[in-house]
Amino acid sequence: MPNTYSKIYIQLIFAVRNRDALILPDFEEELYKYIAGIIRNQKQKLLAINSTKDHIHIFVGLEPTCRISDLVREIKSDSSKMINEKKLSKFKFNWQEGYGAFSYGASQKQNVINYVMNQKEHHHKSSFRDEYVTFLKKFEVDHDEKYLFDFLDEN
Repeated sequence: MPNTYSKIYIQLIFAVRNRDALILPDFEEELYKYIAGIIRNQKQKLLAINSTKDHIHIFVGLEPTCRISDLVREIKSDSSKMINEKKLSKFKFNWQEGYGAFSYGASQKQNVINYVMNQKEHHHKSSFRDEYVTFLKKFEVDHDEKYLFDFLDEN
């Protein structure tokens, strides 16, 4: 659309099915590059990506025509297919249903990039459950605990 100007920053968070620790250091860079390609092919801009063994954070700049649900579906579907076809995991890899999508202003951009890039260090101090519930509360997202990700190892 001509004369349409926007800056939309979204942090996406989603987990490996059953919160299995399947995102291993030996293929995480390949996974990040693959997801970056998906985002680029969808005409969006990757700002930061990082993970722990059981979940991933992706910070993107979105065009106003982008449907977040379509982008996440594409990322999850294509990346899990790539991992399984290349046999990067000893076990069948799938992402868990659902995701978190949290919006930020331009003034918060660098802080979010830093946060995403420091995920491994952050999770030495805080569990994924605590982190995710904190996001839901901070962003005032109505939620029901029974519909959150399966937090099998933290119950």
